[in-house]
Amino acid sequence: MVNTLTPEAAERAAHRPRSLAPAAGRHGRARRRQAVVAYLFLAPTLLFFAVFLVLPLGFALLLSMSRWTGFRLGDIDPVGLDNFTGLFADGSTFLAPILTNTLLFALGTVALALAGSVLVATCIDRLRFQGLWRTLYFLPIVTTVVAVGNVWKYMYEPGGLVNGVLNALGLGSTAFLQDPDTALPSVVVVQAWATVGSAILVLTAGLKSVPQAYYEAAALDGAGPVTVFRRITLPLLRPSLLFVCITQFLSGLQSFALINVMTKGGPGDATDVAALEMYRQAFSYGDWGTASAAAFVLFLVVLAVTLAQLWFFRRKGEDA
Repeated sequence: MVNTLTPEAAERAAHRPRSLAPAAGRHGRARRRQAVVAYLFLAPTLLFFAVFLVLPLGFALLLSMSRWTGFRLGDIDPVGLDNFTGLFADGSTFLAPILTNTLLFALGTVALALAGSVLVATCIDRLRFQGLWRTLYFLPIVTTVVAVGNVWKYMYEPGGLVNGVLNALGLGSTAFLQDPDTALPSVVVVQAWATVGSAILVLTAGLKSVPQAYYEAAALDGAGPVTVFRRITLPLLRPSLLFVCITQFLSGLQSFALINVMTKGGPGDATDVAALEMYRQAFSYGDWGTASAAAFVLFLVVLAVTLAQLWFFRRKGEDA
């Protein structure tokens, strides 16, 4: 028996393959056009990223394995890993006290800024005119580091405000920036004070996101303020606390201008940090290779500590 098709069915069968292929082609061209438009919009950002981050990073990596005085590119002399080994050779001060001071400075900044921002943010969350208080605490952020360093430097002087208060309390004067035992903690206090405003803004925003139903349920159960803060507020603030810890730690590791203004790394090497040493090696001694090697060592330290903080907070979140 011979199968026959009606004229309408035969026409549909004849047109079906021809109609699908052009549709697929049109969709493919539309996707390609969308991709081209997307890359055109991204091109300025990608160009900026390449010119101001990727290329300098590659050049710094080249310099870290070379000897260069900073004048002519033709004078770059490859030395392999000598710059890195020189940082940790016998007699080098990079590991101790420079890198040690850098870590202590960053950790002290994180501890003070985190404790202060949590306390102040919790208080502001219970006060009226919260916008005014947040603005006041944010003012040090928009003040230049040089101005902040000079003001605090004069406040720490024997006849300054801080010693004046201590004398009024009968505690006696202290040579804050002239004593190797107190110089680094004194600068840490200024660094924490100057950066705590941004942490307060982050934490107050985090407190606003905590549902009030949790506090109401805790009040019905008779939980005290300390229990509510430890069992409800802190766990729900974990993402904000993680952000504050990482940003404050990075700020502490990269601090240069404040220390340069207040102590210039002194007295002796009590406040000598990695950023100050990199500046000194490059611009004072003309040793760009050692400066670049120190920068990469600092980068690895920053990466390791940041990953450790992420792991710690993630594990605490899973345990909770």
